Amino acid sequence: MANVNRWLFKALLSLAACVCLLPAAQAQADVESAFARATQLHEAGKLEEAIRAYQSILAANPGRADVRSNLGAAYSRLGRYEEAIGQYKQALGLDPRNQAIRFNLSLAYYKAALFEEAAAELSRFVAAAPADLPERLNATLLLADCQVRLGEYKKAVALLSPYEKDGTGTPHGRAVAYLLGNALIGDGQLDRGKWLIDGVFRDEDSAEARLLIGSLMLLMDDGQGAVRELERAIALNPKLPALHAWHGRALMRMGDSEKARAAFGVELAANPNDFDANLYTGVLLRQDKQFDEALRYLTRAAQLRPREQYARYHLGAVLAALGKPDEARPLLEGVAKEYPDFVEARVLLASVYYRLNRKEDGDRERAAVQRLNSEQQAKRPDAQKGADAPAPPKEP
Repeated sequence: MANVNRWLFKALLSLAACVCLLPAAQAQADVESAFARATQLHEAGKLEEAIRAYQSILAANPGRADVRSNLGAAYSRLGRYEEAIGQYKQALGLDPRNQAIRFNLSLAYYKAALFEEAAAELSRFVAAAPADLPERLNATLLLADCQVRLGEYKKAVALLSPYEKDGTGTPHGRAVAYLLGNALIGDGQLDRGKWLIDGVFRDEDSAEARLLIGSLMLLMDDGQGAVRELERAIALNPKLPALHAWHGRALMRMGDSEKARAAFGVELAANPNDFDANLYTGVLLRQDKQFDEALRYLTRAAQLRPREQYARYHLGAVLAALGKPDEARPLLEGVAKEYPDFVEARVLLASVYYRLNRKEDGDRERAAVQRLNSEQQAKRPDAQKGADAPAPPKEP
């Protein structure tokens, strides 16, 4: 229950104000004409052309915060969140009081699953926004979601409790009830939390409700129940965003790789930037030793979320399998540094070091793997020695 599911992620973003394009400021007529043309391309969905147009303007006018903000919005629509964040940060540096830019920056952090950074920017936005500003409630909901994801349950409860009286009859009210319910459960207030969540979906048979229930079942390791709920959601609305990605994950949990790949394919046909569909398609292809195909999907997943550990780990594994240890090494080093208890990553990193003739580094990682395995076994007194623990790599 600590992890708010992808359905809520989509719902919160739909409640939040759309990433806005800032109007052109007064400047030379030719620059404004170019900016207007770039904005038209952007609004028409011609994002790559719009990006080139914004970049051309910034090459001669680097101090235009409005152009940088729009460039960030174009990157965000393409799922290139790290680049969007870079542009929004520069724009905010040029125009520190512009709360629209700050809100867009927080959304880019949120979409990139950088919840700590998103929470910091959302807190600043909420503190500065007038109480009657509609976007303030949207930002409050997003901030509460970040706090739940970060395990800061008491903060989320305190933030949302004043809104509980609004009820569940509106999208905002439903989001408040669900987020507050999750925060209460995480904080140990089980009865009140379950009562709130049950009130959100009592007697409802919508695709959104079934997706929420199915994703929760999957997180609770009930793969069979998750498949049942998600297939009901597909029957109700097969075009619901992220639904087929969750269906694929549930099918993977049940060991049906072929159907899982098909489900991920449906999701990717509708949204090529879906992180889960790219990641798990790559994982399945890697398991089938189709490394060239896996590389394409895992590269995309790592581009969408450059800091996500499993995307980098699986991408590094595929690169190692393709005989590219030099490219695999920095990915695996980053994962091992940030997540030192990630045994599988360290096993693979040791093997990569040995292949690169870096014996000292390989020996160090091998020793670390042995230590981690011993620590894990010490915590499981009933387990057989060595069971379920990756073996340390051997020097070739």
